[in-house]
Formats: sequence, structure tokens, C-alpha cells
Amino acid sequence: MFSLPRPPHGTRRRTVTALGVLGAALALTVTTVGGATAAPRPDRDRVTVEPGEAYMGAGARVHGAVPAGEPSRGVLAPTDGVQGIDVSHWQGAINWTSVRGSGIQFAWMKATEGTGYKDPRFNTNYPAAHAAGVIRGAYHFALPNASGGATQANYFATNGGGWSRDNLTLPGVLDIEHNPYGAMCYGLSTTQMRTWINDFYTTYKARTSRDVVIYTTASWWNTCTGNWTGMSAKSPLWVAHWTSASAPALPSGFPTWTVWQYTSTGSVGGVAGDVDRNKFNGSRDRLLALANNT
Repeated sequence: MFSLPRPPHGTRRRTVTALGVLGAALALTVTTVGGATAAPRPDRDRVTVEPGEAYMGAGARVHGAVPAGEPSRGVLAPTDGVQGIDVSHWQGAINWTSVRGSGIQFAWMKATEGTGYKDPRFNTNYPAAHAAGVIRGAYHFALPNASGGATQANYFATNGGGWSRDNLTLPGVLDIEHNPYGAMCYGLSTTQMRTWINDFYTTYKARTSRDVVIYTTASWWNTCTGNWTGMSAKSPLWVAHWTSASAPALPSGFPTWTVWQYTSTGSVGGVAGDVDRNKFNGSRDRLLALANNT
């Protein structure tokens, strides 16, 4: 499996050539919005990427850069309230003390993808964020066409997605979004997708005692689950909607959002280059309640 790396600030257009499933070549063009065109960076602007290197929002860029009805990579606007970031190995080495000093209170980091990939920086990021006082959690990039939901939930729980009530650990996240490697809905019917998500949820809860957080976009969820309302009473919603609007577009069935990823082009002290910025829908006390399951 293959995906896109993080773009540099201000890039207008870049083409990434990635090997597709079973070795087929796939040319992917991504349009972004920003300032002046940045100088080419061979490591990020045109690369052959490796299996497992998807990250939150990668699918949105592959499928025409932006899902229908969801604005392009938003400007940094909703910076009030309880702020967070999400990261993977694409951010490189992170100074978590500086991150916390920049006002970031929480962070989720990629742990796993499918059942064959572990993010190489997770084992560094996870304890380092905790030591710096950042309320941290792990996320799993779902590949519903690769194996069952229960299988992937077990892999995630075993490889970083566990939970403990230590005042600084959030429940794990199921990152389920546009497929960055092929067909938008991974070749599954809406019924099959609902079953897959429910199997992941049920298994993750049995392993950890926690309701998994769901990260998605309104367009993906409504299309690929058929406007399913079955998870809204069970899973907190982390919605991706890159916009300067005062509120995000919500997937069907979810009355509100718990976390909002409002831009993919944020900047934070301690992190080099672009980083996703997120806002928690509530006070720090409520964030701690989510962390501690209280």
C-alpha cells in the first residue's frame, strides 16, 4: 500500500508518482492553496513512497485533493480553546517540550496501518509527549480491503493502541477516510463497511474498555457507509474539515463533534514543517474526562 507524504508550506501543485497495489504505477496530482511556490524538495515533492505511509488526510488529497463539499486546505483560524495536533513519522523528530510550550494540550500519533505497518516514530513520540505533559493518544489508519475490522483492531491494540487511566492517555482513534491507494470506499459495499467499522469498534472496546474515536470526513462517511447513524451514540467524532468556517460539516448521524481537524497546514513550535491542527470541543477538564473515561 502507498500514499502521499506531507507537502511543504505554500506548494501550489505537486505530482507524486507512487507504485500502486500489485505494482501498478499510479500518478497522483495534488493541488494545494497557499502563498508563493516553494522550492522543490525531492524527498516530499516527487518520491516513490513505501508501504504503510498513509497519514490523516492523505486520502482527501488523492481523491481530487479535497472531498466534494469540503473546502481546500484551510487557513489557520479556530485557534481558541483547547488545541491539539496529530503527527506521524512525516513530521520527523519532534521537540515535545516546545510543542507543549506552544500551547498544544493534546496529540494523537500514528501507531499502525492495516496489519503490517508500525509507524517508525511512534515508540519515540508516545512516551516523549507524555513526559512533556501533552495528553497523548494513538491512531490506526484503516485498510478495510486488507483484513477484517476485528483483526485490525487487535493489531492496533497490541501495537500502541492500548489505554491506561494515567491522566495523560486518550482512547485510540480509527482513522477511516478516502482510500489513498485506490477506490474511495476500498471496494466495500455500504453494508460491508458498516460491519467492518462495527467489528473494529467491538473488538477495540473488548481489548481496552474504551469506545474508539472515529476520525473521518462528512463526504467519505456519507458515501461509504450510506449515511449510517449507527456509530453516533457509541464513538466520539473527530471530523476533518479544513476550513476557516466557525464549525465543521458533520457526517450523518453525529449531532456534534468532539475533535475538529480544521487545517492541514498549521505550524507549531517543536515541529518542522506543516502539521495538522485540531480543536477539542470543550474545556481541558472535559478533555481529561475523555482521557480518563470519567
